[in-house]
Amino acid sequence: MPKVIGYAVLAATFTAYLVVYTTSLGHLPTSFDYLSLLNTALPLVLVAAGQSLVVLTGGIDLSVGGMVGLGVAIMAATSGGGLAASLGWIAVVLAAGLLCGTANGLIVAKGRIAPILTTLATLSVYSGLALKVLPVPGGSVAPEVRAVLTNPDLPTALLWLGLVVAGWLVLRRTRFGMRVYAVGSDETAARAVGVPAARVKVAVYALSGLCSALAAVFYVATTTSGDPNAGTSYILTSIAAVVVGGVAFSGGRGSALGAIAGALSLTLVVDVLFFAGIDPLYQSLFQGLFLVVAVLLGGATLRLRRAAS
Repeated sequence: MPKVIGYAVLAATFTAYLVVYTTSLGHLPTSFDYLSLLNTALPLVLVAAGQSLVVLTGGIDLSVGGMVGLGVAIMAATSGGGLAASLGWIAVVLAAGLLCGTANGLIVAKGRIAPILTTLATLSVYSGLALKVLPVPGGSVAPEVRAVLTNPDLPTALLWLGLVVAGWLVLRRTRFGMRVYAVGSDETAARAVGVPAARVKVAVYALSGLCSALAAVFYVATTTSGDPNAGTSYILTSIAAVVVGGVAFSGGRGSALGAIAGALSLTLVVDVLFFAGIDPLYQSLFQGLFLVVAVLLGGATLRLRRAAS
C-alpha cells in the first residue's frame, strides 16, 4: 500500500473532523482544539514511528504497550518533585526504554526467535514491571514539564511533531536508514553485500523502545498522571497506524511518515466519533471499520498500479 494512502486518509479524516466539529458546535475548531489534538496524538505518533522501523525490517514489536506502560509508571510515580528531579527521571525512562528495546532486538537477532513470540513474551515482562512500579493509577507530573512538552496554550506539540518528522528524514538518508530497507527487502542479499543484519535489527528494536519511552513521557505530560496499563491501547493502534500509513509487513517498503499520518488519522477518528455523538462503547467498532476500509483502499490502489505497469 503506497504511503500516499496514509496522506489521503489523513486528509479525509481531517475534513470529516472539521465538518462534524462545525456541525456540532457551530464554529470552526480553535487553535486550542488543534493543539489539544496534537498533544493527544503525540504518544501514538512516537510509538508508530518506532513500530514502522521494526516493520520495515520485516519484524513486529508487540511489547510497545509494555514499554509505554513501564515508562508511564516510572514517570507518574517519581516526577512530581520539580523540574530538576523530573528531568533526571525522564532520562531514566528513556534509558529503560532503550534497554528494553535492545533486549528485544538481541533475542530476535541473536536468539533467532520470531519477533511476534519474542515481543509477546517481553510485553508480559514489561507490563508486570509497570504494575510493580505503579500498582494503581495515580501520580503526578511537574507543571514545568507539561509547559515544555505539551503546553495547551503554545504550539509546543507542533514543534515536537516537526522534530519527529525531521528525525525520520535525516535517518532515512543515513547509511543505517538504507540498511534498514536492505534488511527488510532481502536479508540474505543484504548479508551477502556486507550489511550487518543482526546489528540493524537490534538497533531498530532499541529505537522502538526509545520511541515508546518518549511516548510515555508525553502521555504523562498530557494527562498529568499515570496508569500502568496505559500502553495497552498502543499495541494495536501503532500497528494500525503502520498499516494505514502504507508500510509493508513483508518489510523493505513504506515510510515512517506514512505511519505518522496514520497515527494522526486514528486520533482524528476518535474525535470525529465523539463530536458525532457516537456511543463510546461502539468506538472500537468504527475504528476497526475505518482500518478495514483504509487497507482495502490501499490494496486496490496497489493492484491498479501493478496493472498499469
